[in-house]
Amino acid sequence: MPELPEVETVRRGLIPALEGRRLLAVEVNRPNLRFAFPDRFSERLTGQRIERIDRRAKYLLLRLDGGETMIGHLGMSGRFSIEVDGAEAQPGDFVYAAPAKPKHDHVVFRAEGGVVVRYNDPRRFGYMDLFPTETEAGHPVLAALGPEPHGNDFSGPYLSTALAGRRTPIKAALLDQSIVAGLGNIYVCEALHRAGISPRRAAASIPGVRAERLATAVRAVIVEAIEAGGSSLKDFAATDGSLGYFQHRFRVYDRLGTPCPSDGCSGAIQRIVQSGRSTWFCSTCQR
Repeated sequence: MPELPEVETVRRGLIPALEGRRLLAVEVNRPNLRFAFPDRFSERLTGQRIERIDRRAKYLLLRLDGGETMIGHLGMSGRFSIEVDGAEAQPGDFVYAAPAKPKHDHVVFRAEGGVVVRYNDPRRFGYMDLFPTETEAGHPVLAALGPEPHGNDFSGPYLSTALAGRRTPIKAALLDQSIVAGLGNIYVCEALHRAGISPRRAAASIPGVRAERLATAVRAVIVEAIEAGGSSLKDFAATDGSLGYFQHRFRVYDRLGTPCPSDGCSGAIQRIVQSGRSTWFCSTCQR
């Protein structure tokens, strides 16, 4: 499932295509994705100008001039592709997305300037919703989110407070979106390795020096992944059809049996299962 860096890559790709443009038509080709589309979804979007495209955790937020916000989640296989139809597009304005099977184009946005943005989702685990922008703080999927992992509100002291008294393993705690928003399995594994912290360690034992080290590692791995365009695992691709390449920098994720890359460490990368999910780590240097 795309994590924060992948969704940020998609957001940045959509900005030149949609930001500031009015939606001339919105075609909805099925009644639902993971959930049913909101009432009059196409009608409420048509004619609206997209003033800004934001992101919160793993959610895209399209701000409309009519006072509503469209929220979108990519699920496991959702992706946007951008097409430009007509002479108004200048060479280099947009890069065409890699072909996707048209039968999975579930929503098609037609905007000013001959821009067509298609949402393609073979597994249909994504979803879209519309809500009044002024009610965002109380939206069910946004209200309980923790701070962004590379934002000013995320720090060692914050992490110390958030983890105090928690008996769950630190790996599971970091996947809790109410503690830190947008992290998933990949970047949690990577951050824990950088911080030298075992994924099996109790979250309550992290506050203090370890929390500072972990917060620094989380921030660094997220920033680097955003700069690299995210990580491409199976279905994920950016809006220009290109694949992210942070996976070439993975230190532990999916590297079972390879030598630990930490300086001076003689260990090898191991894999365990925690809460039904794979965890990769080095038991020699992660304590």
